[in-house]
Amino acid sequence: MERDDLIVNDSYALNAHHSEEEGAKIRRNTWKVTGILTLLTTIEVIMGIYFKRSEAFSWTMIKWTFIILTLVKAAYIVLVFMHLGDERGNLKKAVLAPYMLFIAYLLFIAITEGFGHLGNFNAFH
Repeated sequence: MERDDLIVNDSYALNAHHSEEEGAKIRRNTWKVTGILTLLTTIEVIMGIYFKRSEAFSWTMIKWTFIILTLVKAAYIVLVFMHLGDERGNLKKAVLAPYMLFIAYLLFIAITEGFGHLGNFNAFH
């Protein structure tokens, strides 16, 4: 019995296979993404090991570097794995702008609340 719910057009065939060149391109892209994310994570780990409250770098600078590297990794993951990188510029901005605004709001709250309580820290000791 023939199924009537299948699309008959050849471009939508169920058993479509990629060519070897296209498969190699996909694998190369996967290794590139893995390499970039591994490199960024390695940089963060090395910074955490070697620069913890060192005299060469201020702790504030290290924390901001962690925040920026984490945001770069998150944006890269969204662009690659959620295929947002293949979309037009306006759609990228429409999707990413609310997240960036929300992250900026969270950072603002964390910084203002953190500095607000620093003055009261000595009152408990």
